[in-house]
Amino acid sequence: MARPIALIDLFAGCGGMTTGFTAAQGYRPVLAVERDLAAAATYAANFGESHMRLGDIAQVPDAEIPTADVIVGGPPCQGFSNLGTRDVDDPRNKLWKEYIRFVRRARPKIFVIENVDRFRKSSEFALLRAEACPGGLLEGYELTDALLLAADYGVPQRRRRTIVIGSRVGPIPMPEATHEPVGLLGKQTWCTVRDAIADLPVVPGFDELPSRRTTFFGRVVSGLFTSEELHIRRNPTARSLERYDSVPPGGGRFDVPGHLLPRCWQKKASGTTDVMGRMRWDHPSLTIRTEFFKPEKGQYLHPQWDPDDPGNRVNRPITHREAARLQSFPDTFVWCGTKIEIARQIGNAVPPGLAHAIAVHLKPYLRGEPTSPRRPTRPEIHRSASRA
Repeated sequence: MARPIALIDLFAGCGGMTTGFTAAQGYRPVLAVERDLAAAATYAANFGESHMRLGDIAQVPDAEIPTADVIVGGPPCQGFSNLGTRDVDDPRNKLWKEYIRFVRRARPKIFVIENVDRFRKSSEFALLRAEACPGGLLEGYELTDALLLAADYGVPQRRRRTIVIGSRVGPIPMPEATHEPVGLLGKQTWCTVRDAIADLPVVPGFDELPSRRTTFFGRVVSGLFTSEELHIRRNPTARSLERYDSVPPGGGRFDVPGHLLPRCWQKKASGTTDVMGRMRWDHPSLTIRTEFFKPEKGQYLHPQWDPDDPGNRVNRPITHREAARLQSFPDTFVWCGTKIEIARQIGNAVPPGLAHAIAVHLKPYLRGEPTSPRRPTRPEIHRSASRA
């Protein structure tokens, strides 16, 4: 039996990367680091508490960093994100240096960095590449980078992210896409919103999360909650319901009658086209962000909308459970935190389906096996037959 591949997950969040890598089989997490209590508790609930380090990554001593075969992680991206200030002096943008410290200490064969698309055009990315040059902190590693679209790897979401693969076992290309919009050239068709959530009850079964507490790291947090318990309804106002009802699939705020628009939108004649948007059944969703439960933040209205039958319309934002499905989390995943904390975990996570594709692709390089082009099969990790 092959030796397990030792995995370190930095800035681990709730464990999207670890979910995908462990689903690929052969990987064993030996350390994870996360400073947010609720996210760290969710990780611990799914993968174990003993190897999760709760706290600031900069406070982890070198002596506590184990050797590993692969390090994965996504340093906080708000400084690079279109949604942020893109402030080059944002201290969050410096956390990649801590990532490098772990690489130098653990000496993995491969490391993977995930970040927002704009990261590739940032000064921090240029500095990262420079560190792989002779004399740099990452000397000996060859870097490959690309923008990957999660939908191209079986995730029902058009989420575009920068992926950087660093290797000291020879150059490693990016994983070949397994899906495409129309399923040509032997690839599968993109997974859609319908594939992800059509089997879930149209009327959510819960008003709130259960009043339940658990303890991790000696601290009390809300949870554990099953995926079913995340199917939580909201209570929109009558005016909000009127707005929702006017938006067809693929539409947005420009479909809302003027008298129903908030004043801030009435004065903004262009831009932000996806807000108050409705998903489309037979397309992947747009990016699931941390406030997916607010239609005014993006294209988050449920896709069901019959143009001829107003009674056959679902006028609500997607639920936490639906968002987790669109991120490709398995139904067996359990969660800790408040509704807002769990939403943040879902929106910030690396889609496990994308992580799985990367993990399958890297395994032969980590094992020292011949590396011919491979097409990993689609991981069935967004559904569970035992949890309807």
